Amino acid sequence: MAKFKKDGGRATPAINTSALPDIVFMLLFFFMVATKMRDKEMKVKTKLPSASEVEKLEKKSRLHYIFVGPPINATYGNTPRVQLNDAFASIDDIQEYITVENSKKDEKEVPYMTTSLKADVTVKMGVITDIKQELRKVNALKLSYTAAKVARKE
Repeated sequence: MAKFKKDGGRATPAINTSALPDIVFMLLFFFMVATKMRDKEMKVKTKLPSASEVEKLEKKSRLHYIFVGPPINATYGNTPRVQLNDAFASIDDIQEYITVENSKKDEKEVPYMTTSLKADVTVKMGVITDIKQELRKVNALKLSYTAAKVARKE
């Protein structure tokens, strides 16, 4: 029989960390590229209504957003408010908002611009109708209602 010798004094070799800075910088670069910063600060709550038929819009660069809902901060009350960009606005400001936003775009893209209306479930239809009337005055006839998709039971 062969004799087996126990080496109790053998230490495990150190882990090679020379590639660690490369990995850290690759991860940092990935998250810097992949992360999208929020471009608008929400001031109104928008719990979206549910819909069974939802289509995703292709070009988000061709959208104007109008948010309608009760304010997040209770000091502004609880009646529905209109938010354009990062500030509260009245319904009368919608015409100017659309005109200014269209002037920032290329003239060829303006006919393809769509207004996306993100309204809370609790907003009354009268407010939505008033917004639609203001959009008609400025000839912004393409309107998209944002809704949450309902999960189907199959």
